[in-house]
Amino acid sequence: MLSGLELALILIAAATLVVLPFRRFGIPPLVAYLAVGVGVAPYASELLDNDGVLHAAAELGVVFLMFTLGLEFSFARLKALRRFVFGLGGAQVLSCAALIMAILLALPASWAGWLLPGGLDWRLAFTIAASLALSSTALVVKLLVERRELETEHGRRVFSVLLFQDLAVIPLLIVIPALGKGSDGLAVALGLAFLKTAVLLGVLLRFGPRIMRTWFGLVVRTRSHELFTLNVLLATLLFGWITHQAGLSMELGAFLAGMMIAETEYRFQVEEDIKPFRDVLLGLFFVTIGARLDPMGLLSSWPQVLTILVVAFAIKFSVVAWLVMRSGAGAGVAIRTALWLSQTGEFAFVLLAQLVEGGLSSHEALQPVTAAILLSLLLSPAIISQAQRLALRVSGEEWLRQSVQLQQVATQSMSLRGHVIVCGFGRCGQGLGHILAAEQVPFFAIDTDPDRVRLAQTAGEAVVYGDARRQAMLVAAGISRARALAITFDDLPQALHLLATVRTLAPRLPVLARCANEADIERLRAAGATEVVPEIAEGSLMIASHAMALAGVPLSRVRRRVRKIRDGRYALLQGFFQGADDEPIEAIEADPHTLRAVPVEPGAPAIGCVLGSIATAEVRVMALVRGTQRLVEPDPSTEIQAGDVLVLSGRLDHIAALEQQWLLPPG
Repeated sequence: MLSGLELALILIAAATLVVLPFRRFGIPPLVAYLAVGVGVAPYASELLDNDGVLHAAAELGVVFLMFTLGLEFSFARLKALRRFVFGLGGAQVLSCAALIMAILLALPASWAGWLLPGGLDWRLAFTIAASLALSSTALVVKLLVERRELETEHGRRVFSVLLFQDLAVIPLLIVIPALGKGSDGLAVALGLAFLKTAVLLGVLLRFGPRIMRTWFGLVVRTRSHELFTLNVLLATLLFGWITHQAGLSMELGAFLAGMMIAETEYRFQVEEDIKPFRDVLLGLFFVTIGARLDPMGLLSSWPQVLTILVVAFAIKFSVVAWLVMRSGAGAGVAIRTALWLSQTGEFAFVLLAQLVEGGLSSHEALQPVTAAILLSLLLSPAIISQAQRLALRVSGEEWLRQSVQLQQVATQSMSLRGHVIVCGFGRCGQGLGHILAAEQVPFFAIDTDPDRVRLAQTAGEAVVYGDARRQAMLVAAGISRARALAITFDDLPQALHLLATVRTLAPRLPVLARCANEADIERLRAAGATEVVPEIAEGSLMIASHAMALAGVPLSRVRRRVRKIRDGRYALLQGFFQGADDEPIEAIEADPHTLRAVPVEPGAPAIGCVLGSIATAEVRVMALVRGTQRLVEPDPSTEIQAGDVLVLSGRLDHIAALEQQWLLPPG
């Protein structure tokens, strides 16, 4: 028998070893916790022996999950999307659940016994059907945000359906425990449960927000963060206890507590305080689910697991696609929406756990269903990544829509030449665009937020809706005629993808990128960024310059210090290409250096020498252009070849002397 300390050590060590690599590959944390549970399955007997403490802790994870769901519940958002939420969302849940339940009940007894060991009655079929009809809110919303598709046509529909599914969990948490009362007392149990819920909802929503605002207001005045966090935990568990005493689930009480706090000004701080407890305890809940999976038993029942997985996917995909097309959307939107919602979600585990607690089934009998849910979560990111490709392949209308969009973009950018393409038109992109416009430098912006694009276009901004990572979009934006491209959004994976596309289309185009962390600078430069601007470093540099000025340091010294720091960070700011209209006083921060691109003529003495041998203390080699490659701050050991172009930084007279000595043929 393992002690409590030994069991905790095993779980924490396993979670650390598994969650870290899973997150690195983009696999959802809940899948990692389930994998931890499967990994500690040999200790399942010890887990079950400790079930009293472990079950209580795991149940608290679900309680806190429902509490945060209540925090995120917004009547304003529900009202704005009510057509999709109650129309499409309601139809999806009811249709999928009814169809899956009908198929399960229509199975012959021998088939039902093969699919689900232990038999199948209508209560079990109802719970399994309702569980499989739900999708993963945590996984799908995260992917929608990462892929910048939340505000697209299919993104709004997906989010609306997920919102209704989250709301549907509440009545299911009332109905499923009542199913364990038996057929005779079922109607009475259901009626009593809904009556209690209605009374609680009426009382708590009528007086709850005012009580919560007063209660937390008193706590906030103590200026004690520990007391604030303690009261968040108290509110969550107190309302869970109230509903539990009323014969309902603790999860329902936690949801109501979240709804009441959501109506106060403290909701965001509460959400931050509760998140660590929720994540850890919810992870423990998924560990206990995974620990009850028997890997050896699943190997022998893989046909059942595969059958449940394929049938559930086919039903959800077909129903959602049909409903979306019936609502007036095109085939492309329908296919994307259906693929995004085809997996099963984390609430399925919660509902199945309620089924076991009610005595309607056992963990062993539900193993094929649990394994199918786990597999659907594992496969979901890969399936979603193919949504765009499948929509374009199946829907001719989608091709036409995107062709029209690209034609409109090309028409708007056709008159531009020597412009700057701005990828991302958020706060940073808009600031850049306004500065360029003030200097009469043409720019063309691309953004994936349709609402922002619509507002900006109304204001006369040169911005279009589109995904800059697509080659066709960059071609339509005139990348072949552009002078430079700026990546203004802070998303490293997306920026790396965009850089790869740009370097394929225009290898010599200067690209400026923004990043939040200095650790990402080298990755962006290696991917092809000409220069990378780290936000934190620039912010600290500006604060330091103002602090020095306020401390009495002469402005000339402040400028020299800032220039010295930037010289070590930005190669391109160490000089500039002078033109006929540049006067000495207009040099950047009075910098006496200039940049000059000098070709290496055939027969020049520098041919065959290394860069380090020709550079001097007065003249630095900032970049080397060889064919289609542009190397910023090249290695001093790089051998010079005829036809190379060296970008030199220094005073004009020093550059001229070096050019005469090394880069021109003798005589």
